[in-house]
Amino acid sequence: MDPAWFVLTPLEREALALSLLVSGWAVVGSLPFGVLFAWLLARRDFPGKSLLDGVIHLPLVLPPVVVGYALLVLFGRRGVIGAALYDWFGVTVAFTWKGAAIASAVVAFPLMVRAIRLALEGVDRRLEQAARTLGCGPVRTFFVVTLPLAAPGLLAGVILAFARSLSEFGATITFVSNIPGETRTLPIALYALTQVPGGDAPAFRLCVISVVVAFAALLASEILARRVRERIGS
Repeated sequence: MDPAWFVLTPLEREALALSLLVSGWAVVGSLPFGVLFAWLLARRDFPGKSLLDGVIHLPLVLPPVVVGYALLVLFGRRGVIGAALYDWFGVTVAFTWKGAAIASAVVAFPLMVRAIRLALEGVDRRLEQAARTLGCGPVRTFFVVTLPLAAPGLLAGVILAFARSLSEFGATITFVSNIPGETRTLPIALYALTQVPGGDAPAFRLCVISVVVAFAALLASEILARRVRERIGS
């Protein structure tokens, strides 16, 4: 095989870098909320809990285009939130990479919450009670005992959300369109290439890149989670 085949073209580097940027910020921005809502669903009973659970998981069952359109209505220049952001801070979200990060975060959020919730439910509460009897307050107990014990599930949720963000297409293209250098992530670039004559070969290369990056993320998740479990076990 020609060694040049393994050299990324400018379009591929641009799409890959933008995808990593969008996915990274999607995970970083949604992680605190993911931990909060996972903890609420795992540890608290309150009126409307089932409704909250349903709303959080709604992006899993809705068509991505519906999610993207809802985000456009909310965060568009004339949207409820978007208008306030622009008038007060001069910030525009729609049709920018920041909007792509929001779309990816919303679509991947249920996977993150689900993984973290299962991890929190698996933590032995007797260890938390022991920490409380030793003088730890609830906040310190959470960060010192609960969160480290749930670390493998937390890590799995982060990597799943990251991998899902890398593959996001429908909500992203509806919310932020296809703007080269700004919102054209790997899936959108691949789609754009399939719409032009002679784009099959470049599209296949982007497909391979997407598979490699996603597989690397999942493999890294498994390795890191195993090391965390071993460290906790020791």
